[in-house]
Formats: sequence, C-alpha cells, structure tokens
Amino acid sequence: MAEKKMSPMMTQYLDTKKEYPDALLFYRIGDFYEMFFEDAKTASEALDLVLTGKDCGTEERAPMCGIPYHAADSYVARLVAKGFKVAIAEQMEDPKLAKGIVKREVIRVITPGTVTSETVLDEGRNNFLMSIFYDNSGFGISTVDISTGEFLTTLCTSVKEMLDELSRFSPAEIVCNHSFMISGADIEEIKSRYQLVVTELEDSVYKEQTADALLEEHFHSSIEGLGLRDRDLPRLSAAAALRYIYDTQKGQVSHISNIRFYQSSQYMILDASTQRNLELCETMREKKKRGTLLWVLDRTKTAMGARLLRRFLEQPLISEEEILRRQDAVDEFCDHYIDREELAEYLGSIYDLERLLGRISYQSATPRDLIAFKQSLSMLPDIRQLLRQFRAPLVTEIYRDLDELRDLYTLIDSAIEEEPPLSAKDGGVIRSGFHAEADRYKQAGHSGKQWLAELEASEREKTGIKTLRIKYNRIFGYCFEVTNSFREQVPDYFIRKQTLAGAERYTTDRLEELQNTILGAEEKLHTLEYTLFCQVRDTIAENIARIQQSSRNIALLDCMISLSRVATANHYVRPHINTEGIISIRDGRHPVIEKLLTEGSFVTNDTLLNDSGERIAIITGPNMAGKSTYMRQVALIVLMASIGSFVPAREADIGICDRIFTRVGASDDLASGQSTFMVEMNEVAGILRNATTKSLLILDEIGRGTSTFDGLSIAWAVVEYISRVVKAKTLFATHYHELTELEGKLESVNNYCIAVTRHDSDIIFLRKIIPGGADQSYGIDVARLAGVPQPVIDRAKEIAAELEDADITAKTKELSAEHAFLENAAEHVPEIRAGEELRGEHAVIETLTGLDLNRLTPLEAMNVLFELREKLENV
Repeated sequence: MAEKKMSPMMTQYLDTKKEYPDALLFYRIGDFYEMFFEDAKTASEALDLVLTGKDCGTEERAPMCGIPYHAADSYVARLVAKGFKVAIAEQMEDPKLAKGIVKREVIRVITPGTVTSETVLDEGRNNFLMSIFYDNSGFGISTVDISTGEFLTTLCTSVKEMLDELSRFSPAEIVCNHSFMISGADIEEIKSRYQLVVTELEDSVYKEQTADALLEEHFHSSIEGLGLRDRDLPRLSAAAALRYIYDTQKGQVSHISNIRFYQSSQYMILDASTQRNLELCETMREKKKRGTLLWVLDRTKTAMGARLLRRFLEQPLISEEEILRRQDAVDEFCDHYIDREELAEYLGSIYDLERLLGRISYQSATPRDLIAFKQSLSMLPDIRQLLRQFRAPLVTEIYRDLDELRDLYTLIDSAIEEEPPLSAKDGGVIRSGFHAEADRYKQAGHSGKQWLAELEASEREKTGIKTLRIKYNRIFGYCFEVTNSFREQVPDYFIRKQTLAGAERYTTDRLEELQNTILGAEEKLHTLEYTLFCQVRDTIAENIARIQQSSRNIALLDCMISLSRVATANHYVRPHINTEGIISIRDGRHPVIEKLLTEGSFVTNDTLLNDSGERIAIITGPNMAGKSTYMRQVALIVLMASIGSFVPAREADIGICDRIFTRVGASDDLASGQSTFMVEMNEVAGILRNATTKSLLILDEIGRGTSTFDGLSIAWAVVEYISRVVKAKTLFATHYHELTELEGKLESVNNYCIAVTRHDSDIIFLRKIIPGGADQSYGIDVARLAGVPQPVIDRAKEIAAELEDADITAKTKELSAEHAFLENAAEHVPEIRAGEELRGEHAVIETLTGLDLNRLTPLEAMNVLFELREKLENV
C-alpha cells in the first residue's frame, strides 16, 4: 500500500509504528486502544479478539481490533506474559479542542523486563531486566528491577559464569550488544530455557563516553564514586540498561538511585539444574510454591521480605562472618519469641514500600497508594522501639538504620483524606485544613446557596427594596434583580448588567466575588486538589534514598523473623559453620517432606562427609527406598545453613561450599534434539568440569539411560574421576550395587545403603541409611509392589536367576582387584619407586603409558586402565 493514499490518521499511525517496529502499538482513539495491520492480527490471536477492518483511504481495508482503554492493564498483562512488547500511544490533547488530527505520542513501552503493573508482577519475586555487554575479554552483566529500584552489576570472564548469573536472577528480559548475539552462547537455548525475551541494542548505546555521562548524570556521582572505574564491561552494560529503561518508561525513574558492583564469588553458585532438582522455589512438575523449600521457610509478613527471602535461597552465602551474623539474629529472635511475634504483627500491616515507591517515582501512584504508604510508615516507630532491646549485631544495625520517616507520615496524614477515591482527578482527595484556597472551594461547593441567601437578605435590609432577589442567568451569571417600582432606591454601588421589561439586573463587587468562588468551584477544586496531590507525591519522591533504606531494613528484619518463627515451629537447630570441609549431620530431616507427612513419621538419618576419609558416599538400595530424598535432604540442609537459617537436625556441623551440583532425574529435551541420556551426560560433563574440592555433588543413578554394561562403566569411571581429580564431597546413589567394590580401592570412598527387611515374601523399606553396600537391587520386588502382573514378576525372577552367573559382576570384582594391584605396583617397579612423587595408582598409570590422565575424559581413562591389564600382569 502506498502511504500517500492513506488517511491522515492512518498516516500518523504508520509514522508512529515505524518508531516501534518490535512492539504491538496500542493506538488511542476515543475510548479505545486500536491496533491495525499485522499488530491487529497478532493481538487478535493472542487475546482472542474479533478481527475487523477499517477504511483508511486505500482500496483494501486495514485489519483492525481494539480494547476499551479502561481495561488496558489486563490485556497488556496477558500480552507481556506471552513475551510481547506493547507501546501505548496516548491522545495528547482534547479531541474537542484539536485543530485537525489529534496529536498522539507513545507515553510508555511495556516489556517483560520493564513492566510495573500489579496485575502482572508477582509480589513474592523480583522482575529482573538483565543487560549483557560482551567483548573478547568477558561479559559485563547488569541486573535491575525497575519496580523496586534494585540495580546490580558484575563481571564474568566466561560463558559458564554468565550462565550462572542467568540462573541466579532468572530475568524476564535481556538486552545486549550485537557481539553477545554471536559470542558462542546459545541464544536460542537461553530464550527457551529461561522463557525470556532477548533484545539487541544499537552499537551507539555502548560508546564509553556516552555511557559514563549517562551514569554520572543519573546517579549524581562520578564513575569513581559509583565504584565502576576500571570496570569497563559492567559500566557499559549498566549504561545500556539505564538507556533502555529511559526509552521504554518515558518518564521519571528516580527510585533507581543506587548501583552496586558485586563479585559472583561472594555467593554460592546454584545452576538452573540444581535449583530445579532441589525444588527451591517451585516444584518441578506443577511449578507451584507449595512443596518447595521456600514454602517451608517463608513466613514473611511483607512482600519485600518475601522477595528478599527468595533471593537468599537463590544466592546462599559463602562468607562465614555473614552467615554467623544472620544466625545470631535468628537465634536472638528465638529467645525473645513474644517480642518477635509482636514485631511480626506490626510487619503484617506494612505494604510493599519498594513498589509503592516505584509507582510514586513513575508518577502513577494513586491517592490510595499514598494512604497505604502512610499506614506502613505508622508501624515504623513501634518496630524501632521494640528493636532497642536486641543485641545481635545485624538487629542493632537494622535499629540504627531504620528511618521512621515521621515527616512523610505527617505530610500524608495532614494532606490526604483517609478514604480517598481511586483517581487523584476525581476530587475528594485533599483533607480540609491543608490548603486555604482548597478549603474555600470546598466551602463554596457546600455553602454557596447559603452565602447568596445571606447576601440577598443583607442587601434587602440595607436598601429597603422588599422585592430584591438574586437571580441566575446562564449568560450573565448571578445578579440582583430590582423591579422598576423600586429603581429609585438602587444604591450607587450597584452596577447595571441587564435591562428587562419590568426590572433591572445589577451586580456588586461582593456578588462578583461570590460568583467567581461558586461558579466552577468544583472544577477548580478538582484541578487544585490534583496539583496538591502531585506536590505531596513529589515531596515523597524527593526522599527516595531514606525510604529505600527503611524498606531494605524492613525486608531484612522480616526475613530474620520468618527464619526464627520457622525454626521454633519445626524444632530446627543452629548449625555450627566450619571452613574445614566437614559436613556432619545427626538425625537430619528433609525440611519439605517432613511437612507433607504425618507429624513424627519422617525417618531421620545421619551424614558424615569430609575432605579426608569420608569424601564420597556410594549409596545403594532399591528404587523408591529413599535414596533421592536422603541426598536432597543433605543438600537442602547445607543450603539452609548457608543462608543463615537453622536446620532440621539434632546436631549439624556444616562446611561452607562454593557450589552445590545435582544430577537427579532427567527428561527428554526433544526440542533441541536431546534424549534423556544425552541430557544426563551433558549435566554430568558440566559437573565434572566445574566442580571444585569445596563443592557438594549430589549424583543420582548416573548411567541408567543406556545399556547395563555401558551405564555401569560410566558410573564407575565418574566415581574414579571424582575421587582422583575433582576431590569434591559427593553423595552418589546408584542401583549398580557392583560399585560397592570401590570401597577400599579408591581413596575416601565409603559404602552406604538403605536398610531393607523382609516379612514373609514382602520387602519393607526402613528409610534408614546404614554403612555397607546392598547386595542386590530389589528391582523385581519394587515392580511387584508397583502392581506389575504376577506372571511378569515370576518370569523376571526366572530370567534373573539365569543371569546371576553372567560375567558383569565377576568383571567388576576383577576390575577392583586390578585397582589393588595398581596400588601395590609402585613397590615393584623400580623406576616408579625411585621417584617419591610418583607413588600411587595415578602415577603408575601415567608412568607406564606416558599419558597425562588429567587431560583424559573419565571414559578414556577407563579404557587406558583396561589396556594396561596384560602389561601389568607381566611386571
């Protein structure tokens, strides 16, 4: 279609659309937001709207659909939830007064990472926008929640570290430079895994001089003052995030008042698989909160506290000092439970100060938002008064830094009606006594008739004109009407306005004053009240830093009280924190499972892992006997201790871990062409490459997705590699009971199993972890318990009996004997014995083969071991 043929309004629409090609354009026409052409087709399908057409000055009708403007929020929420961007084009002038086409402008672009609507946001979690800048030296990553003002930035040196930050924050949207799109990171995989939108920004956004100027102007500080000097990549990513926010919000974002640089090494790293497998914040199947660790720990009273507690779980600490500070606070609240419950009651009356402040900054706050804000502030003095008696360092800091904001409370209390209307433009917002002129307008609206009657009686008495009346005319307004028979008695200060057939109409200065006050008083009152409301709102916005400081302290206090209340209710204990790599748990319990079971029915278990003789625990036993529950239980207890929480155990001594890895369960990822086994092997490969001696590994049924021999071989090789190379503390559950042969053959490997007893022909799972290995897998017994038909069970037993003499078990015993021989070989091979540093099995293999085993994969190393068999037998 040729644009020149379009109607003027459609030409205006197309010009606006050109500026926002990647957004659905909501174009205000009267009481509707209309969409045209491809936007209309897309929106009608996404929102289930009727698609119509509009004549636009061409031969073809333009596809069109629309929504009522007052219902826009719900429609926008649905579109944003589906990953769309929406540009709102509003009428900027009154259509009745416009000369020609009404002027329209885009007042805001709403994207998944910049949405602020309450109908879209989950109050219990942050909605992050992540900005990534990449060059050959690494990744600058900045993360901002524009609904709360939180702004963080960091530097990553590898794709792995960048993906760790993605897992840490789970942003709703990413903005990036072109180099990131071709950086080697799988962009499509990132979009799919994290369900987010990725937007590439122009290279001009990333010019260093422009970026520095933007940051310094926005934060009113130098680059040095922001802590970003010599941190070029984080600085460029932060400036890009800020530019994108400016471009989409089209208004004030003054509540984004601080930026904090952090090192990713400050926190324990939990990748996406670990967060999913441990069900920290949502269950794997139903994606719900119930049944997660967050569900157990979250007894917060404020939305701010709920978001911060979630962040605790996603970013566990690795600083012993910081963990102990939190523990001290939780401990003291447990000791002062009456005061704690009173504090919790006060916190329950506090609204979401962070997001209220965001709306105040965006100038979208309503009068009712300000009343909610005032009610929240009214709790602060009582909270602070109660905190005076506490001595835990973290609590005393909260007490010291908690600004009661009494001046803002007083301002709102004196200015805003207790029950105002939703809109600030509807009147009834400003309290009487706050502003003299507003009071006069109010009085005029309520008392205008009385004033006129009193003036009429006064003038009648003064002039002696018995027929004098005040009349109203739509053209001349209020006038004194005097019949001709009394015209001679009209005083000099009466001013003639209109002559009638039998009377004259006059005005006076006083009547003019009353008229000006009464006529339009309501309209003037509404205008003035809106102006006064904006002034109050803007005064609050001028105190952003103070409010944010109090908000952060309330959120932290809420988290500490929540952890304390959970500890008391569930009989948790304070864990000892160590840096010696010891994980010792007595009578540990799974924090989630025990809440879902009948009270007292959960079976407790002990755990001992360390960096010496108890590094790897191989756990055997039947499926469904509790191996996975036990391993997750240990990981969750370690994680809980790392956030400062008390833990479900009788005693616990927890070593600080840099990472927790889990390989628990798998599913096909057919969209990317990966089978269950490929997903499993990818996760195992990532764990073996990235784990350190300070990591905790939770590995469940490695190798089960392939043939028995291949699966056993892989599982065996993985345990060897962890023992010799990675040296991480590991819980390794397997149904390959042949792996129990590794105890005593590999350093720090110990066998544990699930206790099982038989009653007649039935097996009973005791859910207890005991030393030793299982001598069989009990698979047929589990199949029978699951209801597999008896003929199948009987036949399976026959086949199992025939296979018992197969050579796989014999092979594993033979292989373990080879390990023993290798360990002793150094005593018999002179060239090995001569070099003290070459002692040990690892050195034997490297000496005899000339290979560097650290450069081999676990399977390659396994093959080398088999090839050495004949050579070693002849030594």
